[in-house]
Amino acid sequence: MKETTAYLAELLGTFVFITLGAGSVAVNSATNGSLGLLGIALAHGLGILAMVYAFGHVSGAHFNPAVTISMWVSRRMGTQKALSYILMQLAGAVLAAIFIQGFLTPNDLRALSLAADINSTLGIVIEALLTFILVITIFGAGIDPKAAQNHAGLAIGLVITALVLVGGPLTGAAVNPARAFGPAFIAGDWTNHLVWWVGPILGAVAAAMVYEAGIMRRPLS
Repeated sequence: MKETTAYLAELLGTFVFITLGAGSVAVNSATNGSLGLLGIALAHGLGILAMVYAFGHVSGAHFNPAVTISMWVSRRMGTQKALSYILMQLAGAVLAAIFIQGFLTPNDLRALSLAADINSTLGIVIEALLTFILVITIFGAGIDPKAAQNHAGLAIGLVITALVLVGGPLTGAAVNPARAFGPAFIAGDWTNHLVWWVGPILGAVAAAMVYEAGIMRRPLS
């Protein structure tokens, strides 16, 4: 029952986060840029902040396959549970995209895309670096037992806001394969889709290894 509750929390949290994040992009498009980059960044940051406080005590508030993989690599969760989390996150992302497409802004849901001067290799590097920053923050604020963990939601929300401000115009700053998957699935646009899987996973794994073995001095094997 406890694991079932955690899976539901991951589905709902991902649904809300992507509804607000991808929804803000769609609304910005539908209203001729009324939100702007800052508004989009705040929608992402405030969305994840709220969901971390809502569900952090239930599931750990991953809402991101790359974060789940970082927990699996650092032996903080088993393989079956990690795979179940990822499936719930992807399901939540698809449901969010369905909601945006069907009810919020029917003609403005778009899959993530790279800026004109960003190729797929550079896109992977950018997403990896941005995700590294995110996961280092998660470990430092929410995982390390010496951290003031009651402030983890604020720290994670602020860093997501900053990452979207910096990386949004370049790669969309997904830092989350589910954030890319849901809109791509509903829009049927898989252009450069691996960028938003390979980059975030590489960045998340690197961050987990650096924090666990380098900062916490916790052996990984």
